[in-house]
Amino acid sequence: MPTVLLLLFYAATFLTPPKPEKTYPIGQIKTNMGEVLFWLYDETPTHKASFIKLANQQYWDTLTFNRVIKNFVAQGGCPDTPAGFSDSPYLLKPEFRPTIRHVYGAVGAGRDDNPGMLSAGCQFYIVQNKEGLHRLDDKYTVFGQVFKGMDVIDAIVAVKTDSTDTPLSPIKLDVNVVNLTAAELKKLGYTVNK
Repeated sequence: MPTVLLLLFYAATFLTPPKPEKTYPIGQIKTNMGEVLFWLYDETPTHKASFIKLANQQYWDTLTFNRVIKNFVAQGGCPDTPAGFSDSPYLLKPEFRPTIRHVYGAVGAGRDDNPGMLSAGCQFYIVQNKEGLHRLDDKYTVFGQVFKGMDVIDAIVAVKTDSTDTPLSPIKLDVNVVNLTAAELKKLGYTVNK
């Protein structure tokens, strides 16, 4: 009898499939100018969940980087009108974090001048100023950080624009969430803090 149990133990040990490796949701923006990848912060859970939800619904895939300003930001999503954001599906309460700042490559949520500093679910921007944009800290929520593709953002903000900072040739968005392991992220230059 013990031999049968021992055989069952060994069979269970060697025949059990290995536990799948943990993956992390990564923001991906594909454009005709290249790909951008960014980490989504757990510290801003509402904005992170909103980004994942809209990306999975292909919400941004008919939209563009509609406002690009060198040494400032590349901004994309729903149209930014003088009256505020057009057609935002919802607004999000701010999630300001003292450890997450507007540094080069920070991914933030756009908003209009509403008194509650509510973010538009449809609008995001990437900080292109190499010194950062610290005047925006604690006024706009940062929910991600680019780790691959800032050369693409640098090229995007350098395109010719009209008087409203809209690119003359539209830069279409293809926004996704890809799930990568810590090893895959390391190959791309990002180390996960466990």
